[in-house]
Amino acid sequence: QVTGYLDDCTCDVETIDAFNNYKLFPRLNELLESDYFRYYKVNLQKPCPFWDDSSHCGMRDCAVQPCPSDEVPDGIRSGSYKYSEEANNLAEECEEAKRLGAVDDSLSTETRQAVLQWTQHDDSSDSFCEADDIHSPDAEYVDLLLNPERYTGYKGPDAWKIWNSIYEENCFKPQNVKRPLASGRADDGGQMFYKWLKGVCVEKRAFYRLISGLHASINIHLSARYLLQDTWSEKKWGPNITEFQQRFDEVLTRGEGPRRLKNLYFLYLIELRALSKVLPFFERPDFQLYTGNRRQDAEMKHLLLEILHLAKSFPLHFDENSFFAGNKKEAAKLKEEFRLHFKNISKIMDCVGCFKCRLWGKLQTQGLGTALKILFSENLIEKIPESGPSYGFQLTRQEIVALFNAFGRVSTSVKELENFSNILQNMR
Repeated sequence: QVTGYLDDCTCDVETIDAFNNYKLFPRLNELLESDYFRYYKVNLQKPCPFWDDSSHCGMRDCAVQPCPSDEVPDGIRSGSYKYSEEANNLAEECEEAKRLGAVDDSLSTETRQAVLQWTQHDDSSDSFCEADDIHSPDAEYVDLLLNPERYTGYKGPDAWKIWNSIYEENCFKPQNVKRPLASGRADDGGQMFYKWLKGVCVEKRAFYRLISGLHASINIHLSARYLLQDTWSEKKWGPNITEFQQRFDEVLTRGEGPRRLKNLYFLYLIELRALSKVLPFFERPDFQLYTGNRRQDAEMKHLLLEILHLAKSFPLHFDENSFFAGNKKEAAKLKEEFRLHFKNISKIMDCVGCFKCRLWGKLQTQGLGTALKILFSENLIEKIPESGPSYGFQLTRQEIVALFNAFGRVSTSVKELENFSNILQNMR
């Protein structure tokens, strides 16, 4: 049922499907498998700032060993991957959820050493995210390819509490307006909620839809990479059609599923627009995806620019000029509220009990926050000099890795929808 035009946009679902699945997705996947984009530095040890976290998943075995900062030269090579001895000794302390949610933190010594030579440029001004302090002793590099986003068994009250906190306290929504399908809601089919949503300004409506789209995207990944078989001889991951239908089927979700999926497409458009806008930053000859491997760095920059030019060529971009376009004083106040709400959501990610879920939650919120930063920095990006440093607008390596990996997740979700659609058609 997810077809046609999207609200607040001139774009339709079919145009996005064709563009993403056959043009952009294959190139983006190749980029994200490269050394520059596969290593993300994250602090998974930060305590939850909002409530006492006693999640069944937050146990020692899920912890990640930090990379010692004194071991680090050029070049990136994959080494032998193994869990730490301590983790193996503690393996019996927690069951499925903790085991599947554990983060594989193993990097070869060569990789650790190379990673510390990668240039860091930091500029936290106007940031939409509560970024991790990457110089903290608790921050470590994680290989994203070794820790794919998939089903971990993390569900129930703990997971519900995270999303409930995000929607109820950070989406500009009054307490008396209940979300459809939320517990304790009035049984009006969500009419009161959608009446409220229609009545708020485009920015607040967009904020809700971005969060809903992110939620939908994460649920698609969990359904598409579900643990179908777990025996001593093999683990088999693949699409779980029942799980997918429970989350998105129009009848089972009382009409909510297709709305959630349309919000996923809205999120796609916002992040795609950011990529098209940030092209001048990456086009400068001075900018390089530095890993120490010159040939690969040059090839990846060429592929990166190809992806950004492709993003720019998309025919039906979202027009962000409708954002914060009213009275200047009111617009500035609203933009600041928008930024603070999003920053709060990035802090909530430190309350996620499953560390693998926390890793991907933090990365995707930082990626979306970076996309918003780009969209609201258009004037600064236009003033970037062709050579020399870009003082007005800057992206850290962390933001770059998060931006492209977050968009990679949304792009993968759109592609997975085609796969689920085919499976469902063959079942009929």
